[in-house]
Amino acid sequence: MSDVKNAIQSGKTVIGIELGSTRIKAVLIGEDNAPIASGSHDWENSFENNVWTYSVDDIWKGLQDSYQKLAKDVKEQYGVPLQSVGAIGFSAMMHGYLAFDKDGGLLVPFRTWRNNFTEQASNELTELFNYNIPQRWSIAHLYQAILNQEEHIASISCQTTLAGYIQWKLTGKKVLGVGEASGVFPIDLDTKSFNQTMIGQFNELIESKNLPWKLEDILPDVLVAGDNAGELTEEGAKLLDPTGELKAGIPLCPPEGDAGTGMVATNSVAKRTGNVSAGTSAFAMVVLEKDLSKVHPEIDLVTTPTGNLVAMAHSNNCSSDLNAWVGLFEEFSKSMGIEVDKDKLYETLFKQALQGDADAGGLLSYGYLSGEHMTHFEEGRPLFVRSSESNFNLANFMRVHLFTAFGAMKIGMDILMKEEKVKLDEVLGHGGIFKTEGVAQGILAGAFNVPVSVMETAGEGGAWGIALLGSYMINKTENETLDEYLNEKVFANQAVKTMDPDPKDVAGFEKFMESYKKGLSIERAAVENLN
Repeated sequence: MSDVKNAIQSGKTVIGIELGSTRIKAVLIGEDNAPIASGSHDWENSFENNVWTYSVDDIWKGLQDSYQKLAKDVKEQYGVPLQSVGAIGFSAMMHGYLAFDKDGGLLVPFRTWRNNFTEQASNELTELFNYNIPQRWSIAHLYQAILNQEEHIASISCQTTLAGYIQWKLTGKKVLGVGEASGVFPIDLDTKSFNQTMIGQFNELIESKNLPWKLEDILPDVLVAGDNAGELTEEGAKLLDPTGELKAGIPLCPPEGDAGTGMVATNSVAKRTGNVSAGTSAFAMVVLEKDLSKVHPEIDLVTTPTGNLVAMAHSNNCSSDLNAWVGLFEEFSKSMGIEVDKDKLYETLFKQALQGDADAGGLLSYGYLSGEHMTHFEEGRPLFVRSSESNFNLANFMRVHLFTAFGAMKIGMDILMKEEKVKLDEVLGHGGIFKTEGVAQGILAGAFNVPVSVMETAGEGGAWGIALLGSYMINKTENETLDEYLNEKVFANQAVKTMDPDPKDVAGFEKFMESYKKGLSIERAAVENLN
């Protein structure tokens, strides 16, 4: 306790804050890189004028609340105020569209990654670059706004991401980490910056629009892990901590996206490693040994925080519908006069899934709370379907909702592993869905037919990952790579639990996926008829 207290007082700790889709989490790590305090703030996106968004007020209120809860946790545990740290790192959900004018004013409400209305832009840019540009990428949002002839386009002075916006306001620097930047615009793997050839192609594409800017004028600078990305200004310190306790001058590491911090938090930045981050959305990240043979619309090509090529199989929907069903069970319990701990409820229901049939008894579910690009849905409807022949019980009900949480992502992974013959030694899982031991982990192993490992820090997620990137920035030795730092100074003694795929689970998931693909017409009918 005294060592931790001394580290806090001497400013040798590191803060990591990640803005996820439903929670903003702040973590403080000690000199051994282990979490020693935390704070969080729950929030939700809103659907306004057919756009999934978060307001600027909600962004800053959420950041301040999560930081204040972190500072309170430090004070209660260690009896000292949180005034300075060795570094701070910010990460957030990737992609989306935040456009600002020359005075720093937001031109249109934040358009998050969840919006699937940039299909025309996505298709045209993919053809132009011969490089997959998914709908949620920032450049697709920008080009779609140009195609739509939106009034604000001529006024753009800066376009960035949520993490980049926060970094800018706290340091004055318009920068992105390369992993985050790779979800804005394609990266040149040699220069570790935006692909200049493609920037030139884009400028030619929009030349007839006579806009007062070139693309390179409005995009942030790109940095790699280990670079210094600015210092917390006096204004920034007050913005993050309105109490005035936090001091200015703290260095910040490059802002990253939740994909990159997930790779760091699972030690999956080396080639032939992979990880699955599961929450509101789900994505599998595979660090590639070589380029893919062709463009696949279902596969994103992004990078690690150090700039290595990564294939991403991303699905917009994962656990939101599952969480809604758990909430329904909680409501039923309360109506029966039974107060149930939420964690215990999740654990009990998840463990029921282990008692189900291998193929979930013929049940079918789509957790499409929003659109799903992997299966080409611009919008979605959560749907549960069964036939008179289905084995309908609680175990299979829970099992099918865990299956469908990984269903869309599985389509992308099949492209990588069955078509492209990508080799994976194991997959690391992280996110709240893995907290109940052996349940989602075993199901994912069956889905991918690959061993799945979960670390004891699986629930820490991206906030811990960005804190580790801050630690790497200030503590790395000369020429020490990120994967060396993680292997030797973070994960050397980390407890890991690995599950090999059970052949019955593999066969059961494959049978479910046959129904999942065939049943997409039912989901489409629901979208068209349920408003």
